[in-house]
Amino acid sequence: MKIMPINKAFTLMEPGPVVFVTTNDGKKNNIMTISWTMVMDFTPKFAITTGPWNYSYAALRKSKECGISIPTIDLLDKVVGVGTCSGADTDKFGKFGLTPVGGKHVRAPLIKECLANIECKVIDIVEKHNIVVLEGVAAYFDNFRKEKRTVHAIGDGTFVVDGRKLNRKEMMRSKLPEVV
Repeated sequence: MKIMPINKAFTLMEPGPVVFVTTNDGKKNNIMTISWTMVMDFTPKFAITTGPWNYSYAALRKSKECGISIPTIDLLDKVVGVGTCSGADTDKFGKFGLTPVGGKHVRAPLIKECLANIECKVIDIVEKHNIVVLEGVAAYFDNFRKEKRTVHAIGDGTFVVDGRKLNRKEMMRSKLPEVV
């Protein structure tokens, strides 16, 4: 094996799919692209990594809510575009042709073009590690959308696309905890 720089080790363990996180600060909607996400156990709890360097962070802290929208591979250029400009001076919904959809439980919009959306409440902020812990309060999935492959950021400007789905449900059935 060849030694690699330790500051690039994160590229070996990519997280879940790249997502859009939507916010509303009481005046306007915004979107940020987040590639560092985590599901917390078999619950509707999630964690994202963000901080004061992101324009949406202030809205997350103030409103204590957001939307998580899960884009597919056909939206990759919009994902990158949203992630490379600031909501401080850009209407990202307008610039990237994304449609805000009102949620039922949070003021932050959902994104119509995405495969799935989750309305979330902020339940903790771990400032030492720039982690925002979210609890999903409602989730929506677009069964009619043909494209269902999500993208995963490696962290160096490259992405991996979901491939085939492999079914091992029967094998794992006795190993999974009961979800009530």
